[in-house]
Amino acid sequence: MPHNIVTEEQLPHYRKAGKIAADALKHGASLIKVGAKVVDILDAVEDKIHELGGEIAFPAQISINEIAAHFCPEDGDEITIEDGMLAKLDCGAHIEGCVGDNAITVDVGGKHADLVRASREARDAAIKIVKPGITPHEIGEKVHEVITKYGFEPVRNLSGHGVGPYLIHTAPSIPNYPNNDHTPLPKNSVIAIEPFATTGKGMIYNASNPTLFAQVTKGRPRSQMARDVLKEVEKFNGLPFTTRWLTRKLGAGKAKFGIRELLKIGVLHEYPPLPEKAGGLVSQSEHTVLVKDPVEILTVLPED
Repeated sequence: MPHNIVTEEQLPHYRKAGKIAADALKHGASLIKVGAKVVDILDAVEDKIHELGGEIAFPAQISINEIAAHFCPEDGDEITIEDGMLAKLDCGAHIEGCVGDNAITVDVGGKHADLVRASREARDAAIKIVKPGITPHEIGEKVHEVITKYGFEPVRNLSGHGVGPYLIHTAPSIPNYPNNDHTPLPKNSVIAIEPFATTGKGMIYNASNPTLFAQVTKGRPRSQMARDVLKEVEKFNGLPFTTRWLTRKLGAGKAKFGIRELLKIGVLHEYPPLPEKAGGLVSQSEHTVLVKDPVEILTVLPED
């Protein structure tokens, strides 16, 4: 898949989406406090994106402790923020399909400062070397260097990624270690640099009970319930969605039945939670950037 090159017409959309995503992330991070319900925080983040004039690029997520990514609670989930948790908030906005994607780790209780610092400094160090012609290998080398300096491991089977029109993840893959990909990044491509640092072995696996999905092909489901679900899913234009968005609109029974049928016939792809294999704590930090010289960070607020 070729790299996405931003046009002059798209660039204002990427900049606006990036600022909205950054504002929503900052707002959500301020709500991550002991006793707060995770689902309430995520609803507030998504509401903020709409309030600022954006569309939701993917469901906001808070992945806790050893879960690296893709945790989206169902409606009515009672999980709350507790002291000592490592809460990774990941959210994105889009304007006409142009995406801003960013993430932050909140150290609830202040017990994991170095782990949080490792992924954040790895992100910032990697961004500093971005320019046209830089390679994924070089970016991964810098991320690996910073994270291991702190005594942690980068998560090797999670990566940053290219961003394209109505595409959260596209070419190239931006690794968290030197991976021997020496393909130069072209000018005006958009990438998300997304280091994950862990106290574990540096590998994640697919858990069960996914609540995050995306449409990957068209289909003709047999049941009326699945057809009703598909009608809603098609409104997302291939971008990810989460179960509670549909259960709130269609009811839990219809939504879950329809999702199961659409998965079975290959219309949907599931994105399950991703725990670290050794149970290690995981931190995450992410910015979306425009590859130019000097690099432009799209998901940054003017006061930052």
